[in-house]
Amino acid sequence: MENRTDKIRESCRYIQSRIPVSPQIAVILGSGLMDFLSQVTGKTVLEYSEIPHFPRTTVASHLGQLVLGQCCGKPVLVMAGRFHYYEGYSLEEVVFPVRVLSQLGVKTLLVSNAAGGMNPDFMAGDLMILTDHINLGENPLRGPNLEEFGPRFPDLSEPYSKSLTEAALGIGRELGIELKTGVYAGVQGPSFETRAEYRYLHLIGADAVGMSTVPEVIAAAHAGMKVFAISVITNIGIRQEENRVTQEEVVETAGKAEPKLTVIFKKLIASL
Repeated sequence: MENRTDKIRESCRYIQSRIPVSPQIAVILGSGLMDFLSQVTGKTVLEYSEIPHFPRTTVASHLGQLVLGQCCGKPVLVMAGRFHYYEGYSLEEVVFPVRVLSQLGVKTLLVSNAAGGMNPDFMAGDLMILTDHINLGENPLRGPNLEEFGPRFPDLSEPYSKSLTEAALGIGRELGIELKTGVYAGVQGPSFETRAEYRYLHLIGADAVGMSTVPEVIAAAHAGMKVFAISVITNIGIRQEENRVTQEEVVETAGKAEPKLTVIFKKLIASL
């Protein structure tokens, strides 16, 4: 039976056979946040279903494509859609693409997601740069360590690059785009949080909550990548009025904020 490393290498060999270059920059796009693809030229599109050992996306707002192209004159790999623990995948499968990106030579990873807000200063549609996270799920590094990817006990004192965060904040000031910063709580999902859970998450130090990103960032940090991550705040979980959170609301709000997120990613890539 093939081990994890063999599967990663087989995926890499297939991707390398289909793309002319190995970019050092990769982007992971979250729910309702596919607009960035419009900024990528000269696209080579690989369906996840054709890449050996890649999982299959089951969330309607995720395209399930790996896209190679140019952005601001630089080669980039874009994951148009990700995988979640709540879909039934193991965390090993959830972070499998990140490990493939690492083996392909990616050094900088830009990540987006849709998240619920708990900070009372936030509004739906805000963009929040992640400065830290709280992992309330399992750890994707559990099990035998893949020594070729990183150490048994990786340092997570700076999971999100301070230099990339400062660069993005500067871009926001230059363009007049307000950018929040905060801590992201990663949960397993798929149910949205109860009101008590939103209050609890805010009490323990989280400004936003979502069902992705944290496992990817842990795997990326394990592999020594620089990571920048940003959330679109799609709803405010601590609001008091009696209303419901729906996936349709999440995707709709994310779509409205897409242009701002896209220009931040584009300018950040240009600065690298």
